[in-house]
Amino acid sequence: MASDIALSQAAAAETKRRRNYARHYAWFVVPAAVVVIAVIIFPWVFTLYVSAFNWHLGGEREWVGFGNYVKLFTDSRFGWAVARTLFYTGLAVVLPMIFGLAAALAFHRKFPLRGLARTVFILPMMATPVAVALVWTMMFHPQLGVLNWLLSQVGLPPSLWVYSAETVIPTLVLVEVWHWTPLVMLLILGGLASLPTDPYEAAKIDGANAWQAFRHITMPLLAPFVVVALIIRTIDALKAFDTIYVITQGGPGQASETINIFLYLQAFAFYNVGYASAVVVVFFAIIMLLAALLLWTRQRVKAT
Repeated sequence: MASDIALSQAAAAETKRRRNYARHYAWFVVPAAVVVIAVIIFPWVFTLYVSAFNWHLGGEREWVGFGNYVKLFTDSRFGWAVARTLFYTGLAVVLPMIFGLAAALAFHRKFPLRGLARTVFILPMMATPVAVALVWTMMFHPQLGVLNWLLSQVGLPPSLWVYSAETVIPTLVLVEVWHWTPLVMLLILGGLASLPTDPYEAAKIDGANAWQAFRHITMPLLAPFVVVALIIRTIDALKAFDTIYVITQGGPGQASETINIFLYLQAFAFYNVGYASAVVVVFFAIIMLLAALLLWTRQRVKAT
């Protein structure tokens, strides 16, 4: 009997302790929940709500349901913006990954003034995108730009760079590669620094050459770090806006009009907030699909 009473008292004390803990814990959870609702959930709900209206700022709202989405998928200008975004993203991901991997392998080796060389290499990453865009805009000038002067010094014809519809996307990718290759290098360099040395010693004993060690040891062990860099670069390239807008504003014509530029023009140039909200929702869905694909790839890499 005494033991039952003791157990009941202990259970009651534990229940009281948990209630007190939950009561005090709420003071920490509620503010965070309020911030999440105010900063993340409410804007998305409001965006979905606005996307159901034909609404120009200063005018009356007209309920259209899925009309904006139907219009969006039949809008050839938006279709071209999606195609340009994917083309730009593909180049702006693949090239920094290749150059970043090569740079990481080079800087991982010991050589004189390696620390200084690393510092110089990552300097572009320290600059703000707008400042980078302004500097490159001056360099791309067909008559006064230093790039065409350099081409003339080696006997090559001048280029129109961002002033031609044929070269504007590759030229913008050039800026992106220069700006963000150091980030990829740092991510992969961190992975190289964490690799174990035992497999390399065993491979050396077995007579493996440098290429075989790189292919069968370095790359499999480095794959998770490469995938992380790939995810970061893909998301960053997809949402690229400031550099493109400062340099070209989507021109010449619509040759560099990506989804973000198209969205900006619809919202802040044409004041068509209902249509722009539909663009936001569709763009978010595209990003989520690509992110899910990349995360699935990362899990597969970790599993192997």
